[in-house]
Parts: sequence; structure tokens; C-alpha cells
Amino acid sequence: MVYIRDIALPDFPLLLAPMEDVSDPPFRAVCKANGADLMYTEFISSEGLIRDAAKSRKKLDVFDYERPIGIQLFGSDVETMGECARISTLAGPDLIDINYGCPVKQVACRGAGAALLRDVPKMVEMTSAVVRNTHLPVTVKTRLGWDENTKNVEDVAERLQDIGIAALTVHGRTRVQMYKGDADWRLIAAIKNNPRIHIPIFGNGDIDSPQKAVEYKNRYGVDGVMIGRASIGYPWIFREVKHFVATGELLAPPTVEERVNMCRMHFEKSIEWKGQRVGIFEMRRHYAQYFRGLEGAKQWRMRLVETDSIEEVHAILNEIIAAEPVLVG
Repeated sequence: MVYIRDIALPDFPLLLAPMEDVSDPPFRAVCKANGADLMYTEFISSEGLIRDAAKSRKKLDVFDYERPIGIQLFGSDVETMGECARISTLAGPDLIDINYGCPVKQVACRGAGAALLRDVPKMVEMTSAVVRNTHLPVTVKTRLGWDENTKNVEDVAERLQDIGIAALTVHGRTRVQMYKGDADWRLIAAIKNNPRIHIPIFGNGDIDSPQKAVEYKNRYGVDGVMIGRASIGYPWIFREVKHFVATGELLAPPTVEERVNMCRMHFEKSIEWKGQRVGIFEMRRHYAQYFRGLEGAKQWRMRLVETDSIEEVHAILNEIIAAEPVLVG
């Protein structure tokens, strides 16, 4: 077992990465159904939460079937982050996560996300404020450093553990790299092998197959891995990794019917949580991934993104099953 304070996870747990405009409750539902062990909300702006912005408040929604579930916060003001930890705790998650890894300009250039890697004392102060304002375990997600010359994540890990974080996830790229190039897990392994470190260390970056998950598990010794982009439209990545870890054998890819049924579940959850208009609209970004590689996928996707009718979406999904398209790529 792997423990985040009192939260018990299985050996080598699989975490779903918090992804903006992706990791909402409908998406989390399909990932949970396929074996994700720990999930996080989309990151929530502390400033938006303090302003009582509707979008930020909506992201606090968590459901019992998702547990254990963490609410992820980001911000640039220490006092505001502490207050948001208190507000988020009232929403009933199992833990609070702090985002010190987001590289996008809208976040980092405002002094939040990965920008805190350039001001470790402020990062420590902010983390301490969050820890003080919740009784829940506090975890952190960050990167190797700001750039190649400032890879300071080993120091960050020790200092954040000392003020009370319960687990750390490290993305194996710097902020300057964004999502380019290969993730470098060597510093993640160095943290895990540091005799001072006793909290769980999770690795993130480039896990897109069961084979790579096991390779990185064995090579770098992490307690678990966080999967992000590989799960979009393919939540089966979690069950496939679990099966390969347990047996050394690869599962067959999902059938056409499984793809359609999982897409349908995602669609229904989207309508349920967002309402018909927004639910239909925001589901459109997922169809290409669900049916990627299927013969005729482009035509199915075009029809799905052009309709505003719940009934028509279901009818098209039924047509895909009936057509029994083959996997061509």
C-alpha cells in the first residue's frame, strides 16, 4: 500500500493528472471506471474562488464515486491561497493539492503555477499557509525547475516535506520546456532515493503505454505515476497499465462497442453536470480521441460535432456500433 497520510492507495497507484478544460467530473467518471486510483479537479484559481466566480465555484464539485479525490489550487498570493484552502476543505475532498507546475503564460506570468519555482521561499510560505488552513492532507505538483540552469526540485522536495506536505508529484520537464522534448525522470528518482524523503513521490510525463509505466516504475523507483494526456479519449490506459503491472501481459484494446459505451457514459455525465447546451458543446472536443484509428472516424466525428440533439448523438453512437468499423491505425 501507498499512504498519503491516512489515504490508503494500492501498490503503484495510478493518478489522473489535473488538466484544465479536461479533468472535470464527467471525464473523471470514465477514468475512475477504468481504474484511476487518485484523481484531481481541474486547477482552481484562488483569486477566482475568493471573488466567488461561478466557474471556480463549479470546479469544487466532487462526488463520492470519485474518491479519493483532491481539489487542486493555484495562485500567487499567500494569504489568498490559505483562505482558499479553507474554502476548498468545506467542499469535502479527500486532500488539497497545490499547483506549482502549470507552465502556461496566463498562469506563470502572473506569479502562479511554475513561477513559484523561481521564488522558493514564497513557495514554502504559501504551502505552509495551505497546510495551516486545512485538516486534510496537502500534496504538491511541480516541475524540475524553471529552466535547465535552475533545476531545484530536490531542494523544493525537502523544504516542502519539512513544512508538512503529504506527497509530491513531479513532472519531468522544466517550465521553459513546456510540453516539448522528452521528460527527464532522473531528478525524480533522485528525490525518491533521498534518505531524507519519506513521503510518496509520484512521477509524471510521457507515460503513454503500459510498457513505459512499468519501465519507469522499475528504472526510477517511484511510488506511482500520474497519467495525463494519454488518458484523453482513452481512459482504458489505466486498466491496461494495471493489468500489465500485475501480469506482464498486454490487454486487448477496447472493442468498438466498449469505445462507444464509454463515450456514451462520458456524454451522459456531461449533460447531467453541465446541462444540455454546454454538455453537448464541450463533449465535442473528445469525440476525435474516442474514435481515433477507427475506419470512417472522421465522418462519425463530423456528424457528432454538428448536432445539438441528445437523441441524435445517441443515434449516431448506435450507428457506429452497428457499422462495426475496423481499427485501421
